[in-house]
Amino acid sequence: QVQLEESGGGLVQAGSSLRLSCAASGNIFTIKNMAWYRQAPGKQRELVAIITSGSITDYADSVKGRFTISRDNAKNTVYLQMNNLKSEDTAVYFCNALITITTPLGSRTFWGQGTQVTVSS
Repeated sequence: QVQLEESGGGLVQAGSSLRLSCAASGNIFTIKNMAWYRQAPGKQRELVAIITSGSITDYADSVKGRFTISRDNAKNTVYLQMNNLKSEDTAVYFCNALITITTPLGSRTFWGQGTQVTVSS
């Protein structure tokens, strides 16, 4: 099986920075897209940022210029650098990855358990 383990969430003041990490482990053949989603209380889960296997990135309009997604393919890890955090960034952040696994052979989408980010104003 495959596990996605997130870390780096916490409570910070507005204007601060946080860096989230998500490491994938298990019977991985290759990792295609990796992404970060977030879900605020009472709202639907939304895509924050995505990065392809070729490191092409895209962002939600609300975080462009403040957040940066990156990946380390050797470590099967994706990062989300969050700068100039705002109270509206408060949410549970989930890691997502499209992974080709070896047993059984095929591609599936996996999710992390989520990490809380709280920004106080």
